[in-house]
Amino acid sequence: MTTLIPRKPYSQEELVQLYPQELELQLVQILLRHGERSPVSPRFQNAGLRPYWPYCNSARQFTSVIMANHDWAKWDQLKYRRRLETFGIDDGPVIASGPDGEFDAICQPGELTDKGRETTLALGQRLRDLYVNKLHFMPKLISDSDMIYLRATPIPRALESVQQAFYGFYPPSARTADFPSPTIVTRTPADETLFPNDSNCRRLAHLGRAFAQRAAERHNNTEDMQYLSKLFSKWMPGNQKVAVDSHPRLSGIMDTVNATDAHGPQTKLPREFYDPRARDIIDRISVEEWYAGYKESAEFRMLGIGALMGDITSRMTGSVERNGRDGIVEIGGEDGDLGHGRGGETDIKLALSGCHDTTLAGILTSLGAFDGEKWPPFTSHIAFEMFRKKAPVNGSTVLEMTTTSPESKSQSWWKTLFGSVKDTETIPESEGIARKALIELTDEQKEGLKEYYVRIRYNDRVMQVPGCKAEGKHLEGDTTFCTLEAFKAIVDKYTPKNWKHACASNVDAPSFPEQPEPAGYE
Repeated sequence: MTTLIPRKPYSQEELVQLYPQELELQLVQILLRHGERSPVSPRFQNAGLRPYWPYCNSARQFTSVIMANHDWAKWDQLKYRRRLETFGIDDGPVIASGPDGEFDAICQPGELTDKGRETTLALGQRLRDLYVNKLHFMPKLISDSDMIYLRATPIPRALESVQQAFYGFYPPSARTADFPSPTIVTRTPADETLFPNDSNCRRLAHLGRAFAQRAAERHNNTEDMQYLSKLFSKWMPGNQKVAVDSHPRLSGIMDTVNATDAHGPQTKLPREFYDPRARDIIDRISVEEWYAGYKESAEFRMLGIGALMGDITSRMTGSVERNGRDGIVEIGGEDGDLGHGRGGETDIKLALSGCHDTTLAGILTSLGAFDGEKWPPFTSHIAFEMFRKKAPVNGSTVLEMTTTSPESKSQSWWKTLFGSVKDTETIPESEGIARKALIELTDEQKEGLKEYYVRIRYNDRVMQVPGCKAEGKHLEGDTTFCTLEAFKAIVDKYTPKNWKHACASNVDAPSFPEQPEPAGYE
């Protein structure tokens, strides 16, 4: 529920099982929840919890970009430290202080803490160990980031977490001296789909409220909730009972419990908040409240996470087609056409996206792969791995993981059809797969998806998409390797054609589907 305790690195025997010799890893897309943070809202100050936490040492050494001498070609940096100001007893300004009177390193609400930076850095190091040291999928030393797609939500803790993970994956010692600044893609809040954006999707907000209300009706008068009220009511405003929709909400209580549990003794709640049975109850009900919609409603899946899943899948098909739609254009194109890379890369091999708990649980539930799971801990991650079946060499299968250069890969028959990135940046949408549904593809395009497979790992555990268990929809002998066709067909069912239009539609329609719409199937 709180801090992720990573498993030990895969053994050589496990690697042999996890990465079959007949498959070649071609694309890895990793979505990571930000690291540990302060609570998004101050709660339970009546229980002795201070509102200001002294765990953000980055505030001692902020850096801003400054224009120098009214010259847009010359930039400088201003280094400064941040202190927070708040209201004093007489409403006058005072400097916010921590539990022991600290003025520096004080966190904003919801800010990535020192612990969060540490765990996301460690995640990047673990990913490097797997994909560089063990699998030799990514190079040990890079001169640019043209093969890496970086993205984050507009929320600072997500951006800082993906920066820490990238730094762990490619520390300065693994970058050449002339390594150019990497590109990190972001969106405005109104366009953001890297988390379920109910603030900018009216219909999703409507559905979310309906499922939350159903959870409240199911659980507010149960023995489980009575147990929670017995423990926590004395700390609730007005000694009210704990409920799914109490103030704070049950999920808000969980937020503060998890955040405090991840940090030091200066910011702990009374011990009853960490009661194991209570935490299990809170986790189970909160998961139902927030994520049951993805499991039961195709519309909920489409509005909440479908646009992102469409992006993830189209990046896979773009990698197959090698036409720039894998993300290479977004980060600057080949040959630095947009002022970025210098390596002339033609393919994205690794994508890192900084996001949130609601992203990860929404994705997995939409694929039918989250049954019985707990709320994603801080620094959780999902790895979407796309493989291609290796071509036989002299009548036998290549045994070792290869690191074919982008230049040689681009000589495939896909280049004959679609050309290089430079050739196809203006390719008409109708000529490529992109976000077109599987049923709309030509026979030639469908043929091009053959021999490709998708596997999902969540916190280094392999997950099962139920719709991939059927015969012909997975790698022979392992149902966790979905064929790319089957995976795409499942995601196509809830990829919106126009997310913003869908968000503004059906606002007065019923919130729950008439018939079951189980997740994870075509």
